[in-house]
This record gives sequence, C-alpha cells and structure tokens, in this order.
Amino acid sequence: MTATPQTHSAAVSVPAAATESLRNLALLGHAGAGKTTLAEALLEAAGVHGVASDFTEQEKHHGHSLLTALLHADHGGCSINLLDTPGAPDFLGQAMSAFPAVETAAVVVNATRGVEPMTRRMMKRAAERKLCRMIVIHKIDQAFNGGAVDLGDLLTNLRQTFGNGVLPVNLPAQNGSKIVDCFSGLDGDSDLGPVADWHQQIIDQVVEVDEALMEVYLEQGEVRPDQLHAPFEQALREGHLIPVVFTAVPHEGDAAPVGVAEMLKFIVQLAPNPAEGNPRPFVRGTGDVDEKKWDLDPDHEIHATPDADKHVLAHVFAVRVDPFRGKLACFRVHQGTVTKDTQLFVDDAHRGESKKPVKVGHLFRINGEQCVEVDRAIPGDLVAVAKIDDIHFDAVLHDHHDEDDVHLRPLRLPEPMAGVAIIPAKRGDEQKLADALAKLQDEDPTLRVSRDAVTHETVLRGLGDLHLRVTLEKLAERHHVQVTTAPPKVAYRETILGQAEARYRHKKQTGGAGQFGDVKLSVEALERGAGFEFVDDTFGGSIPKPLIPAIEKGVRIAMDGGVVAGYPLQDLRVRVLDGKYHPVDSKEIAFVTAGKRAFLDAVSQAKPVLLEPMVEAEVVAPASHLGDLTADLSTRRGRITGTDFLPGDMAALHATVPLSELTTYNNQLRAMTGGTGSFSMELSHYEPAPRDVQQRVSAEFELKHDDD
Repeated sequence: MTATPQTHSAAVSVPAAATESLRNLALLGHAGAGKTTLAEALLEAAGVHGVASDFTEQEKHHGHSLLTALLHADHGGCSINLLDTPGAPDFLGQAMSAFPAVETAAVVVNATRGVEPMTRRMMKRAAERKLCRMIVIHKIDQAFNGGAVDLGDLLTNLRQTFGNGVLPVNLPAQNGSKIVDCFSGLDGDSDLGPVADWHQQIIDQVVEVDEALMEVYLEQGEVRPDQLHAPFEQALREGHLIPVVFTAVPHEGDAAPVGVAEMLKFIVQLAPNPAEGNPRPFVRGTGDVDEKKWDLDPDHEIHATPDADKHVLAHVFAVRVDPFRGKLACFRVHQGTVTKDTQLFVDDAHRGESKKPVKVGHLFRINGEQCVEVDRAIPGDLVAVAKIDDIHFDAVLHDHHDEDDVHLRPLRLPEPMAGVAIIPAKRGDEQKLADALAKLQDEDPTLRVSRDAVTHETVLRGLGDLHLRVTLEKLAERHHVQVTTAPPKVAYRETILGQAEARYRHKKQTGGAGQFGDVKLSVEALERGAGFEFVDDTFGGSIPKPLIPAIEKGVRIAMDGGVVAGYPLQDLRVRVLDGKYHPVDSKEIAFVTAGKRAFLDAVSQAKPVLLEPMVEAEVVAPASHLGDLTADLSTRRGRITGTDFLPGDMAALHATVPLSELTTYNNQLRAMTGGTGSFSMELSHYEPAPRDVQQRVSAEFELKHDDD
C-alpha cells in the first residue's frame, strides 16, 4: 500500500459490500511486465478515473513501482480490491506481503519476454501460501506487432513450466485485436486455434475434481457452463487449474485496451470471493518467527470463517508512515465486523506483545493516494486505520480479550543480505537517524538495521543495491537525515588450533590495600561450532571458589577482543589449573586482570587463527550462463556443491562461498546474466581463513589500532 494518501476533507460514508461480492487480487510478476498500466486500465474500465498507482515522487523518479499500491473499484455488482506490487527482485518482500490480503495471485507475464525469474518466484511462493493463481499474458499487441515471441509457444512454455493446469479461459483473435471467451463459448476461431478445442480442455480439467460432475459428463458427453462454477473454484483452490487471460494496453495512438473488459468479467464471474478461497493459516501459540518455524498442531489451528457476526479476527499486511498523518496500518478482515467504535487487541508475534487495546476511531478504504472513510468492514474487506502506534506489520487484531497469542503463519520472506554501514553526516543526528530507521523498518518487512557488536557499525541491510538506495533516498527526502555510507565490515571470528598453558601474576601496591592475583590456565581447541567451555581444575584451595567467576569474567573480556585482528574468540576450552591468593590483597578485580592476561598469553601460543563466515549461496540463471557462473564462483574461493536444472532452460547453482567474496556479487551477477540472474544466501558456518586473508585483515586491524 503506497505512502502519503490524501484523505477526503469530508468523511464519505461508503457501505461495505457483502462478502460474496468481494474480490481481492494481487498483481504480481517481473519488472516491466506492465502490472501498473494494467491495474490503472482495469480501474478505468470499471469507471474509476484519475487514480494513479505509482504516485509518489520516488516512484515517478525511478519510473517503476517501489511499494505495493492498494486500488479499488466497484464493477458488475462486485467490490474489487487490486494490489499492484513492485516487480524488481529487490522489492520481493513488498510483493509477498500482499499474499495474506488476497485470495488470488494474478501473475502478469510480458508477452514479448515470456517466463522471467520473478514469474517463477511469484508462482512458487503463491503456491506455497495456497493462493488461487491465474496468469495474465499482457502486452499481446507488441507480440503481434513484430514481437519475437509466438503466443502459442509462450502458452506451451507456461504449461511446461507450471503444469498442464495452465489453460486459457479466453483467447486472442484477429491478430490480437479482440478477445474471445473459451470458458463458456464453443464456437469460432482464435489466433491459437479453434475455441471449441480449448473449451474442451477446460471441461476435462475441471471435471476431474468433481466425481458427480464427471459422471454427468461421461453419461451426457457435455456439461453446462453454470455447472462448472463450483468445481472451477475447487480446481483453483487445489492448484489443479491456473486460468490464463490475455490483455494489452497500448501506449500510443487511439488504440483501445484489449482484453481488459474481459479480465474484469472474469474477476466478477469466476475469481474466488473470500468465502471461496483457501482458509488462512491462523494458529494459537508461540512460534519461532525468526527461524520461520511454527507449531501447526491441529489443536493449535484457528479456522477463521468469513462470518460477519462472529468476533473479529484481522491481519495487518502493510504499514506506511506518513509525516503528516502518522502511521497508516492496512489490514484484512478475516472474521467479524469492524466499525469505527470497535476496540481491538493487538497480537504481535515479532515483538512479543499482546492484549494492547486500541480504538479504531476511523476506518479508511484506500484507492491509490486517496483515503475514503467507511462505516464498517466485514470479512474480506481491506481497510486501514491511522495514527495507532501499537499496530505493526504482521500483527493480528481481534476483539476478544481472552483470545490472545493468535498469529498468522509467518511469510517466508527473503533474508536481507546486501548491506551498507551508515553514520549520520551531521553530529548530533544520531537519535534522529535512529527514529527514522525505526519508521522505515515499520514499513518494510525486509529491511534490517543492526548494531554489529563485532565491528561496532550500524548496518542497514536490504535485498539489493536498489533497495538500499531507495531507503537512503527516503532517509534524506522524507526524514531529512543525511548519512555517510561505507561497505560493511565482514564479521570475522577467531579461534585456536592448538593447546597451550600460561601463568600470570597481577600484583599492585599503592600504599593502602593492594591487589594480588595469580592464575595458571590452559587453552585447547574445540570442534567448530562448539562455542566456549570454562572448567575449574584447581584443587587444594589454591584459589578460593568465590574468586573463580572473576577469572572467567577476565577470560570472557579477553575473548571479545581477540588476538589476531580484534574479533571475538570461539570454539575453545579454558581450564584453570592453579594459582595463588593473598588473604588481604586478593580481590575480584585482581583475578579478573590475572585471568585476562594469562588467557591472552596462552592463546598467543596456541596457534590462533582468523575464522571467516561461509554462506550457502544459490544462484538461479539461464542454463546457458552456467559455465561462466561456475568459473566466477571458483575465483571467489567458492566450492560448487550441486546443480539443479529447472524448467524453461534455467539452472540453480549451489555453492559454499566466503561472505567477504560476495559483497558486490549482486551487481556482477546482473551484468553477467543481463539482469536475468538472481541469488540468495544464508550463513552456513565459520572456517579458518587462508593465510593471505588473515595477514591482510590483521594488518588492517593493527593500522587502525596504531591510528587510534
């Protein structure tokens, strides 16, 4: 839902439609597929004029969608909500956040480009969320006007890629100048063959999910279109059918849109309403949101029903922060009725919050940059509330005080790996920057801000360079915070490969009470990932037991600073072997110091090494680039672990690569593959860095230490 909406000066009472007449669709697909022009053409065809999807100054400047826009039209007795999502891979999280709000994922395919990476990703992710899916083959005018793509070949490719359930419900005819119905129509011809042949394929596909209708079909040899509606919806829910429609919105001349009215007709007549879509995966109980694990025990499931008379259950699918209007939270009502007087409780799995009562105050229906006040929202409605700070993205809203700890199964959002270190350009703007970053994180579920305890940097992470660049623009233009940036440092670690002993005596006399502590300890390496062990092996009271924790404290302080390049030590065991104490001068501080110095001396003799983070990377690109990609990853010290060949001449390359070698990989991958490649990565493990890497990192640390 796009930012900076304009509220009508006078509240307009808009009655809510019946749930059965609601249609919620997300327009998804690769950048350049034409989703925004299609969305605006659908509104125009429905009689809604002058509403823009990409209306923010940033979107106008960049020339494409950066956020998901919520659009609305009433047509054919239905109330239609369209979510126009961005198509750039850097904004995949924004697109996916629309999934919980809709029944139907409408994946838009550019007729001249065919199946693209985001086409695959959106189809796969929508299937994982059990959304009904449809495909819109858009820009067919370009395919007929000298385009290199044959629509018949494209349809064949779509079926090979996504299954034989991909079938057109209408077809282009007369060289794409008109669209003919092949769902209910039987006669005539199309640019892709006889209408009757395609109609027969739809019948054969749909009746497979309904045994009773199958018997009628086998006995009578035909079924009426009105008999197909219920099994058609069932086939959509089960993913057994993925309907295809064809459209075009010419940019030049006076040519009228093609297929837009027919798509509206399909949405009204055949797209599922909120009562016909698959139930949403609500659960009660604590889930590990960060690890994307959730207890889906049937006893914990909550089955929301689209009943306006039941208690409220709603989900926040988007949040925008406007400098004039405050926070605007968009939510989907799944059960019950919300009015401006309703008091709701907020369950937020990400923040561990629950039972926070908020009063709605005002409900808004959003259409582009416009907000229109509505009296109520029923199951299936997409509405918004303003200026309620306690509501966050992915929160669940309900009106039952006793029904807390309710959540929607978390979206499997992509992990932000691209990063940039930031500091305010102006001294004194630290708090202003922190506040602005918090607001930006509220809006964007794939934006992360962290303070790295190892490198002492504030690091902003996103899905790619464009994502980060747009975020920095928002900081400057919307929040008036200028920052300086630098590549983030790699969070190395240190460990030891051997074993050693050392002893240190701390003795200090200042005229009054002195300090005395004597510690002998050993260090030894543990297996990778084992962490840290501290063992007290003293005997005979050489060091009193109450002073042993002080030694461990000194060891842990030393571990944080390392010995090779200032990075934390890990995967080792420390044994306190012996020591001495003084009955008057032995204080805790003395044994902290003695433990720290003895530990550093021992580690220096135990073959200390630098550990570098290794990631498991997956690179998806056309198979023709496989050789070049493999060679490039090898030069980055990557180890190829496997290759999967995907439909449509695509391949997925799996490799283990040092994180330090991938800081600029996203840009180079796009250059190597002409923008068709994508990659993802996640931390795998740490392993010793090569000697040259260790020497370089150590030298950089010593230089900085000398400068300080």
